[in-house]
Amino acid sequence: MQLENIEEIEENSLNEDEHIINMWTPLSFEINDEYKYINNGFLFNLVSTILYIIAYPILFVYNKIMYNFKIYGRENLKEVETGKITVSNHVHPMDCTMNAIANAPDIMYFLSLKSNFEIPVIGYIIKLLHALPIPAEIKKKEKLFKDMSKILKNNETIHFYPEASLWPYYKKLRKFKNGAFRLAVENNVPIVPMVYKFVKPYGIRKLVKKKPFIELHILPAIYPDINLDKKEATEKLKNLVHEKMEKELKA
Repeated sequence: MQLENIEEIEENSLNEDEHIINMWTPLSFEINDEYKYINNGFLFNLVSTILYIIAYPILFVYNKIMYNFKIYGRENLKEVETGKITVSNHVHPMDCTMNAIANAPDIMYFLSLKSNFEIPVIGYIIKLLHALPIPAEIKKKEKLFKDMSKILKNNETIHFYPEASLWPYYKKLRKFKNGAFRLAVENNVPIVPMVYKFVKPYGIRKLVKKKPFIELHILPAIYPDINLDKKEATEKLKNLVHEKMEKELKA
């Protein structure tokens, strides 16, 4: 499907879990029982830090030039001093870099499809940038959740795309999966909703720019209801976050 035709998705009854962009994945990548989601090795952290230092200014300038990228509400991230989970709609191949820019200078872990680790070069880079591959097996997912709990207890940030799949330039909010909200409830940490919005090009650039500009609106943190059981608290948190994000998207 052409990216320009993304608005036709609903009419074509595309499965919400279906990805619009499929990358070339010739490499083999396995998540075995011993896979380390958190790598505290000296060499890994050294190379990762160097990569961040190199990548940040490049990505910042690239997103500014290509998409006139702007961030609103960054103070809502900075006000949370504990571990936190950020969530956003997944509407652009570069929005993962925009999430990282918003959270800088702090490191952000983020969930990524296992297939992304099978892309030449890219797979190695995203691992160094603290991507966490999502396993298919339930048992392995439980290990992932345990390791993510350690990240949160270390007062760090994990980003989820609760819609799961990437739909470029889609302007509506889709249904959410439970994962991010379950993790927030289990660790009693807040969800910080982040909403990507598209803006028609303006100024001199509207003469040459066809694709819309991109804005990221960061909303106040939302905390789990500790008076409910885990299932009820997860559902309430998910629905409340979706409601706030949908309202912002329509504003």
